Amino acid sequence: MKLVERVEQKTLLKRILTECAAGKGAVVLLDGPGGSGKTELLHQAAEDAARSGALVLRASCSRAERALPFGVLGQLLYTVPADSGPGVRLQLLHQRLTAKATAATTATTAPTPAPAQPVSATATATVSDTAAAATGIGPELALLLNQVAEAVLELAEPDDDSDVDTPMVFIGIDNLRHADPHSLDCLLYLARRTGSARVTLVLTDDAVAPAGRSQFRTELLDQPHTRRIALAPLAEEQVAELLAGHLGDREEAGRLAGEFRACSGGNLLLLRALVEDHEASGGVRREGYGRAVLRQLGRLDAPVVAVARALTVLGGDNAERLSRLAGVDAGTAESALRILESVGLLDGAVLRHDIARQAVLDDLPAHERDALRRSAAALMYEQGCPAQDIALLLTEVERPDGDWSVDVLLEAAEQELLAGRTDRAVAALEAALRAGPETGRAAIEARLVQVRRLFDPATAEHHLTALTAAAHAGSLEPSHTVDLIRQLLWQGRAVEAGPLLERLRETRLEPHSEVAALLDDTEHWLAWTHPTLARRTHRPATGTEQRRPTGTRQSAPWSRPTALLADALVNGRAHESVGQAHQVLKDRGAGYDITWPEEPALLALGVLLCTDSPDAAAWCDRLLRENHVPYSPTWMGLLSATRAEAALRVGDLTGAVEHAQQALNHISPNAWGVAVGGPLGSLVLATARMGHFDEAGAYLTRAVPKPMFDTRYGLHYLHARGQYHLATGHHHAALADFLACGDRMRAWGIDVPGIVPWRTSAAEAWLELGNREQAARLAYDQLGRPGTSGARARAAALRVLAVSGPATRRPQMLSEALDLYERCGDRYEQIRVLADLATAYHEVGDNRRARTHVRRARHLVALCGAVPLSDSLLSFPDDPEEPSGNPRDAGLLTDSERRVAALAVGGYTNREIAAKLFITPSTVEQHLTRVYRKLGIRRRKDLPVELSTGTAEAVVPQEA
Repeated sequence: MKLVERVEQKTLLKRILTECAAGKGAVVLLDGPGGSGKTELLHQAAEDAARSGALVLRASCSRAERALPFGVLGQLLYTVPADSGPGVRLQLLHQRLTAKATAATTATTAPTPAPAQPVSATATATVSDTAAAATGIGPELALLLNQVAEAVLELAEPDDDSDVDTPMVFIGIDNLRHADPHSLDCLLYLARRTGSARVTLVLTDDAVAPAGRSQFRTELLDQPHTRRIALAPLAEEQVAELLAGHLGDREEAGRLAGEFRACSGGNLLLLRALVEDHEASGGVRREGYGRAVLRQLGRLDAPVVAVARALTVLGGDNAERLSRLAGVDAGTAESALRILESVGLLDGAVLRHDIARQAVLDDLPAHERDALRRSAAALMYEQGCPAQDIALLLTEVERPDGDWSVDVLLEAAEQELLAGRTDRAVAALEAALRAGPETGRAAIEARLVQVRRLFDPATAEHHLTALTAAAHAGSLEPSHTVDLIRQLLWQGRAVEAGPLLERLRETRLEPHSEVAALLDDTEHWLAWTHPTLARRTHRPATGTEQRRPTGTRQSAPWSRPTALLADALVNGRAHESVGQAHQVLKDRGAGYDITWPEEPALLALGVLLCTDSPDAAAWCDRLLRENHVPYSPTWMGLLSATRAEAALRVGDLTGAVEHAQQALNHISPNAWGVAVGGPLGSLVLATARMGHFDEAGAYLTRAVPKPMFDTRYGLHYLHARGQYHLATGHHHAALADFLACGDRMRAWGIDVPGIVPWRTSAAEAWLELGNREQAARLAYDQLGRPGTSGARARAAALRVLAVSGPATRRPQMLSEALDLYERCGDRYEQIRVLADLATAYHEVGDNRRARTHVRRARHLVALCGAVPLSDSLLSFPDDPEEPSGNPRDAGLLTDSERRVAALAVGGYTNREIAAKLFITPSTVEQHLTRVYRKLGIRRRKDLPVELSTGTAEAVVPQEA
């Protein structure tokens, strides 16, 4: 890469060489931070001098040779042609200088100083003792240095026996900061004598001189023929020029210049690495930019490198802490920061790029890296820094040490959870687990499992075996054991959860203790969700019972509302708990513990679904929109699964599929454990009702955990599979699935219609098999069950009884069933009942009513996408004589009345219409009353279906 950005400096060097050829010598100090291009300028100047016929002497200083006396001078002298007189003499002088310097060093370190060597008369005449003392060397060495300078100058003198013009000598020394002191003394001798000789001495040095070299720089720059060429880091305009010259595209160069300047600080070494990275991958790479950072750092002294390493873990906000970690004094630390900034590695008090930070850390051996982080964490702890900041260091250590580190990590984990940074909380708990003593490991691991479950339950499973062993050994607190039981059940490990549960039941607990209350609440939850493990005899949960001691903090805020709602669902009293369910949903927030935050809310939504509450879907949507802290994919997945079930209950098949798929996308199917039956069941049922039988069958081929069928989630899956078999004509398989649901629900003591309607579903299978008597028996049994006062269960039973009975009785029962389904807002079931009504009216000869119900059914089919039902309605052809277009007297309706009527035709309940139009339910009733009067009808079902055209379809359901 050409130095297009150093054109001015190159021109100046060429002019100096030209003047030297004319007999005007010069000393040039290329002064700039590392990576500023001074070495390349020196190389190009040497090449220019060589092309002009100059004798070029080169040397490069190295940190490793700094202690070698006259090491740099030796590099210069041995590049002089040995066949010349001055060359031979210079090599001999170097040997003598080295021997004298070694002897002087030995004499200095010896116990008894050696006697001073006599000084010759020539030496005395040339260099005074005072001058020798000023330079810090002995008289004899001073004499030799003077002879070296004279021999070098002789190289630039003309040879009387030669016809060649007077030669020019170019001396280039790179990286002067690492030159040995003896060579520096010789350079000063030479620099004083080059002003009138054809000699150019070019030196490269850092702008920030290390301690002990300021006197050399001062004396060098005091020479009248010395020129200092300062090389500053490149500005953004110069970076753009460099990029344009290399990339050949000025527009792209201008676009990249700011970013490249920010990453490199104008350092040429870093800039070139960035260009290579850009060409290779379009970004910053560890192999390019990171390696260049290490190269730049390798050029610096050990204290500066130590400060850079300390910066990678601490930053530079606290100078005192930084100097202590680096093991240097405050002044050295400040100087190191200036050097690091001058070479482009720092932007303020931090490294310019995270790759730079990582490269510096990775360059350390693992044990040194851990030791650095541990020391930094201890310093921060000593100075009272926030736990989260200290934990960021401890989590990177293989094994944190000290009890204080465990306390800090546990505190940081809780604070990170409150801030919504679950990944950091997990990292802190994992570090605490690595550092914690054996006696406290179980509690830490239990908390880690709780947190892991928030975003990926599958990652929590590998901890469960160790926790189970700890629980059996008595190392786990009872509250953590209850949580472990829940975790095991989620993963389908009921065989391991059962003995733990029995162990807790057999433990003698104080009747009013927190643990006893928690265990009792858990029994109610088990009865609803995992009934095979539930204790068959337990007291009903009551909201007024004083079960916790006054003033004692609840260890599980979710347990009480969970128990109350689960008990209401198990005993078929969901309708009595609607108010409490709403209160639980309103109160849900930061007050809930993270262990099982979804349980109360999910059960509250279950109560609303079981009671066909019209705002169940709206509550799901509201919770899905909330900014949950901490964010939990598990919670979002469970919410989406519940939302899919809510969509199914109102006949929104497309919405059910969408929400169920979102549920499985939030967390992987494997992570769902036994709860996978919920979203999978919704997908199977919705796609089967839409006529996508291949898709539904594919969902059924997915592997599910066998223990799922011993849970409530298994009931939903079995019922959905039965509906699929029923829709595809496999009636015996469908009947087997429905009866299997019934057997389980009766055996578990949760035979309530709010879970799955197995009786009416089995009755439909019997009807398909031609056994009307058995179907009617199941329908009557359903009507006699507790809790069947709900609209949905009664409507399903009435429809079965109507279809299985004589045609003359069907319209009455089907009309009642239609009213009930309209109250529930279930469009899918309304279509089925409307189709049955059309068939019934057709059989009794009332074709006008039959066609009216068919048109209405077809309209609802378009809303919910039930293709098989649409196909069945094709058997009812339209009557060409039937008037079409606007309904009779529809022009008498006001706009507001037409909107209400259109939504009513679309199957929306009064409450849903009120929410969509932002009016009260009583206003809806008043509008409908006026509509009935104007149209000359008496009931909602008599509303002309044409009223909904262009209106109901355009209205998107509002969320309450």
